[in-house]
Amino acid sequence: MKELLPLLSYCALMSSTPGPNNLMVATAGANFGYRAALPQISGCILGIALQTMLACLGLGLVFLSYPALQWWLRIAGAAYLVFLAWKLTRTRAAGLPAPRPVSLWQAALFQGVNPKSWIRALTIASAFQPLGYAPLHWALAASVVGAIVGFPCLSLWTLFGVAIRNALNSPRRQRIFNGVMALALVALAFSFFR
Repeated sequence: MKELLPLLSYCALMSSTPGPNNLMVATAGANFGYRAALPQISGCILGIALQTMLACLGLGLVFLSYPALQWWLRIAGAAYLVFLAWKLTRTRAAGLPAPRPVSLWQAALFQGVNPKSWIRALTIASAFQPLGYAPLHWALAASVVGAIVGFPCLSLWTLFGVAIRNALNSPRRQRIFNGVMALALVALAFSFFR
């Protein structure tokens, strides 16, 4: 338990602070409701758990050995966020079909290019693993702890989106909200390069 408390705290901090996943699930909550956003939440959790497991089992060493991979990861993550921002600005535009929330698999795969998720996974793999712990046991424990902590944090961000949904009762207000969220995603994409 002594080893898990710092990990729990770190996972709570990383899961509850603003980032790509939190912005995306808040937007999904506002546009589609909590139930429709559940696959996206689950995909984020699944992707992060797999990423944490792989980092704890040694994949993190690849990023440390080849820093250029980190640069390409940032580019891919930023490009995806800009794409999502573009999709948000096109939401419910004349003649376009109604958008759908990000799917479970899209959210899970996004973690592969999400720099915040990689920072989380690499930090867990390098800073929190207790001495003498078998890598596979630690990878499983860290992944499960991250999932248990991450689900309610992402749910709260989604419920924040749901809570403001009533304020978005006109197409104009929804366009403004989606525009603001799109700008936030673009700003976040640019922050990857600071």
